[in-house]
Amino acid sequence: MPLATDDAIRSLLTGARMIAMVGASDRPDRPSYEVMETLQRHGYRVIPVNPQITGEHIQGEYVFRDLGQIGVPIDIVDIFRRSSAAGEAVDAAIAVGAKAVWMQLGVVDDQAAARAEAAGLEVVMDRCPAVELRRLGIAPVA
Repeated sequence: MPLATDDAIRSLLTGARMIAMVGASDRPDRPSYEVMETLQRHGYRVIPVNPQITGEHIQGEYVFRDLGQIGVPIDIVDIFRRSSAAGEAVDAAIAVGAKAVWMQLGVVDDQAAARAEAAGLEVVMDRCPAVELRRLGIAPVA
């Protein structure tokens, strides 16, 4: 069952520092760009993952082709993909040992969520971490 309580979401967000964003965009008009910026302002390191723009930079961070390339522990994999593609990102998150997967607003895949939970990952689905930070009043980390 994906995290639903405010306390569980608060705990996940306050305990995380490294977020990999699957489906990050280098276009300022895209929601993922704004969310990445908000997360960075809150003190998270956000690693963009997008095979279409691998090797470029988004907001100062190198863009990786896939999660397996990152090579550092990942607290949360934030998924900005269609629901039909979320399962692949969830499976990759499991494979790299991420602690949690976060499926963005409108991204729902119950089977992928069940696989992640069975592998011991925390799961948030159909929510936005930037919205949750504001809603829960979580202050930026210095």
